[in-house]
Amino acid sequence: MKQRKSKILRKTNETNVELHLNLDGEGKGDISTGVGFLDHMLDLLSKHARFDLTIKAVGDRHVDDHHTVEDVGICLGQAFKDSLSDKKGITRFANISLPMQEALADIAVDLSGRISLIYNVKFNVSKIGAFNVELIEEFFEAFTSNAGCNMHINVPYGNNAHHIAEAIFKGAARALGEAVMFDKRSKGVPSTKGML
Repeated sequence: MKQRKSKILRKTNETNVELHLNLDGEGKGDISTGVGFLDHMLDLLSKHARFDLTIKAVGDRHVDDHHTVEDVGICLGQAFKDSLSDKKGITRFANISLPMQEALADIAVDLSGRISLIYNVKFNVSKIGAFNVELIEEFFEAFTSNAGCNMHINVPYGNNAHHIAEAIFKGAARALGEAVMFDKRSKGVPSTKGML
């Protein structure tokens, strides 16, 4: 079986990102983006998806965190798409309802090649520490656009912003981890079209 691994290098005038992804890993994360809260969320994603993920990123944080967060999302999406290759035998669809104390995140994903992010999340604050909560949507927009998937993120309730963010990233991790798993009953690409 082909190893589902990928390495992405992205260097622009705003950021320099090196990312390694192994979809069939053990949940080992080594994340250093300079954005502490993003590092924490990506460590959760790696752990709960059981992906091995290494990210080294340097960005123009004297401007703000936007370019770094977006470019890490772009690179993770590209690595995800590259690692999946022709998608033969994968589960493709997954959804999970994940609680984090008083907050709940409902995440559904389809690795169809169709790109869409539905993001119904309300935060009571604009920042978690120094991290702008708007960047969570930016991250997932960049990821889905480059991974070639559609993802629905709905948070029906929750008060603590950190809990809401954690529920989103853990839920996305569990949904993505399940969607890339091999279905023993599947003989090819999980689509009547014969390709994804």
